[in-house]
Amino acid sequence: MHLVIDAQSPVPPYEQVRTQIAALARSGELPVGLKLPTVRALAEQLGLAANTVARAYRELEADGVVETHGRAGTTVAPTGDTSHRQAAAAAAEYAARAARLGLTRDEALAAVVTALDVAYR
Repeated sequence: MHLVIDAQSPVPPYEQVRTQIAALARSGELPVGLKLPTVRALAEQLGLAANTVARAYRELEADGVVETHGRAGTTVAPTGDTSHRQAAAAAAEYAARAARLGLTRDEALAAVVTALDVAYR
């Protein structure tokens, strides 16, 4: 697994690690079940603090991209179904809240489009 951290980027290092691992897992370059390096090993390899890599791993686990098995390590999770289920649940939650707030469908969609534009920059 080859990750590159851009020290000049405004994107925090943990987020650079998270997005790169997530992209590699989605593409299949990191196959399901692959054991990832330990937090300390990856931190050393990238020249980062262990807490930085640990945060990236925690967020990847929360997103369903990896699974942590204690001393057995962290592995790539089967993400396809999990990612879609989580996205659908988040969308349903947002739709219900937008309706409770009295937003029209168009206003709610405009808010989503704006949020996606920011997230995918």
